[in-house]
Amino acid sequence: MPDVTPCLHPGQVRRWVALDQHKFSIVAAVLPPDGGTPEVCRIETTEKAIRRFIAKQGGSEGLSVCYEAGPGGFALWRLLASMGVACDVVAPSLIPVRAGDRVKTDRRDAKKLVALYRAAMLRFVHPPTPELEGLRDLLRARDDLRLARMAARNRVLKQLLRHGRIYREGKRAWTQMHRRWLSRQRLDDPLAQQALEQLLTHLDGIERQLDLLDARLVEIAAGERWRGQVEILTRFRGISTLTALGLIAEIGDFVRFSHPRELASWLGITPSEYSSGDQQHRGHITLSGNRHARRLLIEAAWHYRHPPRRPTSGPQPDERAWQAQVRLHHRHRHLTEHGKRTTVANVAVARELAGFLWAAVTDQPLRRTDPAPTHDQRQELSA
Repeated sequence: MPDVTPCLHPGQVRRWVALDQHKFSIVAAVLPPDGGTPEVCRIETTEKAIRRFIAKQGGSEGLSVCYEAGPGGFALWRLLASMGVACDVVAPSLIPVRAGDRVKTDRRDAKKLVALYRAAMLRFVHPPTPELEGLRDLLRARDDLRLARMAARNRVLKQLLRHGRIYREGKRAWTQMHRRWLSRQRLDDPLAQQALEQLLTHLDGIERQLDLLDARLVEIAAGERWRGQVEILTRFRGISTLTALGLIAEIGDFVRFSHPRELASWLGITPSEYSSGDQQHRGHITLSGNRHARRLLIEAAWHYRHPPRRPTSGPQPDERAWQAQVRLHHRHRHLTEHGKRTTVANVAVARELAGFLWAAVTDQPLRRTDPAPTHDQRQELSA
């Protein structure tokens, strides 16, 4: 996760302020530059009360404020920024915690946060723009609908299974053939039949919502604001228009990551490690980053288990995207041939894919890192 530098230089700070934000109240701890005991007060979460508090501190000049990222989002950060207050949003999972501290109150949290803020021991998150946050909300709403469709489909199949109706006409469910089979099902009990009809009506409504939302997202991706990045990302194998838009919404500005390792760490796809002395222990991936972007990236990485191939339609891969196909397929096959599980190999491919995407969006110079083609690849390329 990249560091976000504080808004003010420590020498410019007149007062340090930490806000412990809740739904109806905010506990504020104020500390002068030379330290001492913080002054703690409680205010309401209204714009009027926050403006009155800032005025009581002597105005926005020389005031450095922080609060933890949470359910309240970035509305408080935007309000303080509009008032000219230097504000930082703290990453909650990276706040230092004392092992023996067993007492937690709002006052203690605010006092601890302001002391850590003054000591420069906090890490900060990158607040999104309102436009980017709106796109993120829309895509997460689509993800909720996708999960609701999955649950609705499961309920339909389980009810039919309870009544002994098993689909045997094909290998896959929810195809057109499976849909026709569903429409022909009539359960013996009339109440059970009504329940099945209600479940199918609910499923049809969700699918209509998804179709409308997908069409709207395709329009947004073709708009002037996001078209450039979407075109770059869709050149890579496994990344469709909706996947590209989802990665853009969740990651935001790729430039804020100075190295692809920072992006991989933010996505939570780097191995965990607990090493001490001569012992080194590396475990599963950290899973500490953005789960929405991580899911999209891992799903895209599964496509690289297939040999490199240029698509017959749609966006064609440029030189970097083709290099990614060759290298990542070689990486996946190399790991699986040496005994790694396919899921483990796929996460390793996703980590390298994140580096290719970062390099493409930030327009890094192309480096020759692809491995020598195998015999099968040479035959396919010459065909």
